Amino acid sequence: MACMIELWRKGTEMGSMEKKTYITDEEREKCRKVAEAFAELEDADIVVVDAGRYGFVKLQYYTPPTGFENDFTFTDSRALFEDLWEEWLHTQLITLAGEMGMNDISYDDVFRCLTEEKKDELIGRKQHFADMAGIEIEKYGG
Repeated sequence: MACMIELWRKGTEMGSMEKKTYITDEEREKCRKVAEAFAELEDADIVVVDAGRYGFVKLQYYTPPTGFENDFTFTDSRALFEDLWEEWLHTQLITLAGEMGMNDISYDDVFRCLTEEKKDELIGRKQHFADMAGIEIEKYGG
């Protein structure tokens, strides 16, 4: 019983301590814009949620009744942007691979099989998402 009282006392003391924040208000706003820019990924079972002071959490691969299989926490908008960009690009490549009848092939192999026009179109979407999210990205060739 004394042990339980000690645990309760420590818990009460911890509860009165200042809560640590892991994301700044500025980064929270930037992450919110990034999440909104990539909202279409929800169709691919990827959801980004605001976890308050903890940042933003990417939930991935929903299966009932267990829920999401993967979760990743972000407190940096650029890291969130790059991660969601990769997810978006990979979903596009998976779709294109299916349309071309390609199975068991890597993302790089699918990308190499595309026309230059299609490659440019896909890569060009990164700037589109960056504009929507208010993120500046480096310009580079393919």
